[in-house]
Amino acid sequence: QVQLVESGGGLVQAGGSLRLSCAASGRTFSSYAMGWFRQAPGKERKFVAAISWSGGATAYADSLKGRFTISRDNANNTVYLQMNSLKPEDTAVYYCAAARVPGTLPHEYDYWGQGTQVTVSS
Repeated sequence: QVQLVESGGGLVQAGGSLRLSCAASGRTFSSYAMGWFRQAPGKERKFVAAISWSGGATAYADSLKGRFTISRDNANNTVYLQMNSLKPEDTAVYYCAAARVPGTLPHEYDYWGQGTQVTVSS
């Protein structure tokens, strides 16, 4: 069992940056691939980024490459999402999730956090 708690969301102006954190409980964190997804009001949950259990492999949604960076600290059971050059269309609830095998689809993930709101003003 893995419990996930996101933090770091908030209100930021367009062009600004935020770093989201996801703290995981459980000794098995380092054996899980981790992902970030986001969901805007009235829209489906979409893949943002994923990272392998070791941190050696990452994947991003094509539209976000170059602006977002995923990383992890297995010693502290935390995964991060650095978001730069934010745009109003990045406004959404951001969720972290854990999976045995990294993927880009929500159903591939076993555990989810409660989400953190990111709002980007124009």
